[in-house]
Amino acid sequence: MTLLATKSLALTLGQSLFTDLTFSIEQGDRLGLIAANGRGKSSLLRCLAGMLEPTSGDVTRARGLKWALVDQDVPAAILPLTFRAATLAALDPDQAEYESWRAEIVLDDLAVPEALRDTPLGALSGGWQRTALLARAAITEPDLYLLDEPTNHLDLSRIGTLQRWLDALPRDTAVITTSHDRAFLDAATNRSLFLRATASRLFALPYSRARVALEETDAADSRRFENDLNKADQLRRQAAKLKNIGINSGSDLLITKTKQLKDRAEKLEAAARPAHRETSSGAIKLANSGTHAKALITLNDAPITTPDARPLFHTGQKWIERGDRVVILGANGTGKSQMIGAVLAAIQDAHPTIKAAATLVLGYSDQNLAQLPESMTPQALISQHANDQTTKTLLAGAGIKPDWQSWPLGKLSGGQKARLAMLLLRLSNPNFYLLDEPTNHLDIEGQEALQSELLTQGATCLLVSHDRDFIRAVGSRFWQVEKRRLIEVDSPEPFFAAELSRHS
Repeated sequence: MTLLATKSLALTLGQSLFTDLTFSIEQGDRLGLIAANGRGKSSLLRCLAGMLEPTSGDVTRARGLKWALVDQDVPAAILPLTFRAATLAALDPDQAEYESWRAEIVLDDLAVPEALRDTPLGALSGGWQRTALLARAAITEPDLYLLDEPTNHLDLSRIGTLQRWLDALPRDTAVITTSHDRAFLDAATNRSLFLRATASRLFALPYSRARVALEETDAADSRRFENDLNKADQLRRQAAKLKNIGINSGSDLLITKTKQLKDRAEKLEAAARPAHRETSSGAIKLANSGTHAKALITLNDAPITTPDARPLFHTGQKWIERGDRVVILGANGTGKSQMIGAVLAAIQDAHPTIKAAATLVLGYSDQNLAQLPESMTPQALISQHANDQTTKTLLAGAGIKPDWQSWPLGKLSGGQKARLAMLLLRLSNPNFYLLDEPTNHLDIEGQEALQSELLTQGATCLLVSHDRDFIRAVGSRFWQVEKRRLIEVDSPEPFFAAELSRHS
């Protein structure tokens, strides 16, 4: 049964986001919606939910269809409510009063600890707030979920819970989800829609396999376009020869034939469609200034503690050598970010048990992008490292358009800020990268560009990430926090499996 269908849907908001978009959602579909930052994913979900009027085209919904949009942002009005009360508030008041048991079932299904259920949402982490939005949707028992970046702020155990919850939905319930988490898309979807300004592509495959099919389709389109242009060129050359012969011989038949060949060439050129070329959200380029030091960081059984000095774990005796890309693995709360902070402090000042090489040049990125002052403009920030003209060029290359360069940083999107943070890293010309959740806010294009740069530059780095594909691509060594010790492991896969199956 078709739950929802679009026909020739188009949306322009300052720029054309998508055109001639036609697809349908059947019962039980799990559709991944894929596009770069700012290319219309959230806007399309809002069109499907009836919250945004498309520029043209139609959205048809099955009679009686119930749908729920799980947005990225938590409404300010529900932040004072407890987790339980916020979930119940999604129901009609009468239903909420007499069927409060519905909230308990939903919170059980989403593995929300009892201790959090009476905690105000405003006091909870971003991950638990995202779970609360999902609970508010689930309690209404929709036929179709529209999920906008549902894995944002979730650690691996919560992503595992989300995947299990999606698997357990009734078989006829459909889900459309946007995400930049490639591993999640592979696990949670069976169809993939690559949203484009023109010629969006839909495949009945999960993300990774659909990505291969997309590349093959684009390559075939490119070959077809080149062949059509070559055929048109050959027809024009034939027409030119016949024209000369016709003029010299005075043959009206050859002159008519010449016109026919030219007409065919023009029709071929008019019908030829160039292959899709994705416009970049902004380049990510890194640098590696190099060093002769063998060990850039030395850990002499360093104690890692909470901000209020409670012990978390000891590092043991370890080194980060030139070219190492070390990933710290561990459940939330075990001290991964605290270790990043301890290494940062040791680089900036003397430390008794963490030593940095004298030639170390730091490139640091904070998971909350705290290195980007909200009130400063991109132009003022980058002009500290380059002259005015170079600053404008660098910012434009990073996806910050000229009219945005004088805006306060607080007005930029998360994706723009993330690319700006990567530009700052490049300009610091480091030989050691300290990265805390560097793929936060980056779209898939940005994640892959960052991966490529770290590998191509031969960068030395210590990093924390929840992004499984990024860790697999970048990591060359893996340190895991386990039983208050930091141990080296051969692979991140056992940790991934344990976290995804863990009930947090």
